[in-house]
Amino acid sequence: MMSTSLINRVRHQLVLRAVDPTPARVAAVLREEGVVLGDDAVLAMVQTLRDEIAGAGPLELWLRTEGVTDVLVNGANEVWVDCGSGLDQIDVQFSDDAAVRRLAQQLAASAGRRLDDASPFVDARLPDGSRLHAVLPPIARDGTCISLRIPRRQSFTLTELTRHRTVDTTMASILRAVMYARMSFLISGGTGSGKTTILSALLAECDPGERLVIVEDSTELQPDHPHVVRLESRPANAEGVGAVTLRDLVRQALRMRPDRIVVGEVRGTEILDLLSALNTGHEGGCGTIHANSARDVPARVQALGMSAGIPGDAIHALLTCGLDLVIHLSRSGGTRRVETVAIFHDGVMADALTFRHDRYAHGPGYEHLISRLRPWLIAVAV
Repeated sequence: MMSTSLINRVRHQLVLRAVDPTPARVAAVLREEGVVLGDDAVLAMVQTLRDEIAGAGPLELWLRTEGVTDVLVNGANEVWVDCGSGLDQIDVQFSDDAAVRRLAQQLAASAGRRLDDASPFVDARLPDGSRLHAVLPPIARDGTCISLRIPRRQSFTLTELTRHRTVDTTMASILRAVMYARMSFLISGGTGSGKTTILSALLAECDPGERLVIVEDSTELQPDHPHVVRLESRPANAEGVGAVTLRDLVRQALRMRPDRIVVGEVRGTEILDLLSALNTGHEGGCGTIHANSARDVPARVQALGMSAGIPGDAIHALLTCGLDLVIHLSRSGGTRRVETVAIFHDGVMADALTFRHDRYAHGPGYEHLISRLRPWLIAVAV
């Protein structure tokens, strides 16, 4: 096994010469160091150096592994991955925290972002679509932390989500009818509960003739639909100028002749522009929001709106008039599931369907939901 010090010396020489790590150049540096390695060892060192320079170093293999959704680094000696069934610690270590810091800065630079003592944290999208978050010491007390969220390489359909038990066949039919009826909704849930996955699946059910304008902080939604326009926000540059916010983009989306406006994740004052759009003829709009339950969504929306200085009763009026449904997801172990569908009726949100004891139980809002969807629920036993 190659020593870390040898790899560091070779890397240092290549950086000084500003050359890429080809087999010939690595072998030349090794000769200068007085080290003789076989062809296989030289090629292994070349791959290691390429992963460090152009990839994610020791994390590269896991980023390319099918099924991995998250890779988390807590300092030099602790790496965790989520393969869909929860976090597991893996046998990957860095030589020291300087190596973790170097990787974090390299990843940030590939996204055109700065990460140093003056800007000790970064949130960015990498060129391959992965979401990067990194924090440097002393903000991160136990060493540099890196969080990588890996986008799914393919979008699931509602039929596939049925096989994964995220929904049952009846719920899948109801959700399809929600899309056909052009009802507006928010998908709520915690981190990793599958909000983006199910929203992509639902958007794929839209009429192929519809124009979807998707607004996101970082591109994650990949609906299987022929007419999608994506807008992505942009942070301020090092001088503090040039920022483009989600709120800016929602306003731009309104001028782009959308059939549906989609906000990938509602997390700030952009909720006001989305609700305003839903109240002015833009039916079928949707998005995701972090919340503990469907019942918590109105309070969460109200808090986001009030942060922009809008009175709570005004936000509540916009919410109940513009939004039709809340679809809440939960995650237990490796299973992600639509837990609740709640509907707004006469200014009040009521549960329509709730997953209990391996089935969906009807709630007080069920009849109103079915009455809204009946024209589209053909030959479905609900």
